Amino acid sequence: MKRHTSFAAAAVAALALAGASPATAQSTFQNFICADGSRFTAAFLTQDPKQAHLQIDGKAVTLRKRFTLSGARYTGRGVTLTMTKKGTFLRHGKRGVTGCSAA
Repeated sequence: MKRHTSFAAAAVAALALAGASPATAQSTFQNFICADGSRFTAAFLTQDPKQAHLQIDGKAVTLRKRFTLSGARYTGRGVTLTMTKKGTFLRHGKRGVTGCSAA
């Protein structure tokens, strides 16, 4: 619980630095669990649509949105998050691609 609280605080701080007030900021937080046992939280901020903010392995990682023909793909610091109609997939470090579902 403490980890999620610190992640939410970091997201609000990022919005404050960007000039948006937390009262007007809308964001979507989603928790995921993957087939390999990985768990992460993703934040998608309306004021920052070209990035996804992940809390994974106790660290905050900002992923930039990349071009894709279908769905959404975000990459950064050795992490790739792909969201399509077929599902959500995570590649983290050298672990390979694993399927994830909302928890």
